[in-house]
Amino acid sequence: MDTSTLFRLDGRVALVTGGSRGIGRMIAEGFIQQGAKVYVSSRKAAACEETAAALGPNCIPLPADVSTVEGCRSLAAALAEREERLDILVNNAGAAWGVPFEEFPESGWDKVMDLNVKSPFFLTQSLHTLLKAGGANQPAKVINITSIDGQRLNGWETYSYHASKSALIYLTKRMAARLIRDRIVVTSIAPGAFASDMNKAARDHGSDVAKAIPARRIGVDEDMAGAAIYLASRAGDYVVGDTITVDGGLVNASLGVSIDA
Repeated sequence: MDTSTLFRLDGRVALVTGGSRGIGRMIAEGFIQQGAKVYVSSRKAAACEETAAALGPNCIPLPADVSTVEGCRSLAAALAEREERLDILVNNAGAAWGVPFEEFPESGWDKVMDLNVKSPFFLTQSLHTLLKAGGANQPAKVINITSIDGQRLNGWETYSYHASKSALIYLTKRMAARLIRDRIVVTSIAPGAFASDMNKAARDHGSDVAKAIPARRIGVDEDMAGAAIYLASRAGDYVVGDTITVDGGLVNASLGVSIDA
């Protein structure tokens, strides 16, 4: 047994949606440091180019809007013009919407469900041929970024976000059951509190948020990169359909309130 290169990604080609900032950028940087070539995609071309410039020559900007099926297919076509295979796809692009129950709009439902659930499915479908080519020698990987909000409730009225992340966790299992026959391994990561534009509470009030976390801190870049590298590399080849929770113990190691008889 040789584990010296178990977590390396040398020569592997990855695409990270929502890769210009936040969790997507953490993952992209980790992949690059392990030897991968990484395409980062988001709606804003300037943000993609800025991230690519910061992360070096193995980071390539490929802006696209994956909020529609047409956008997913356009991104897949753009990648196919550049690569003959795709080894790793990270479906990270997402949105949230928080409004009181009485006021929650249809637009806040549709936008979140489309981007968080529909787009990962149709982007993976659009990239199926490239992913199958990537899996010819070593299994290709699809990593869906879900959330602990798909596993537990938070205090915010984010109805469509909760529903979408729960749906994506289960969609991960269903996609995994089909795609494993093509040597494509599908998994998900459920992040907890990481500083990002989407999680402004962790970004702006990290010390307060940390008080509720068993590990007594919010997540850092290496925590997220480490989980993604594990799943993307040879080390994670036998993990199929599962969701890895990366949250400092909030979901699985928090003590409930006990009531004495």
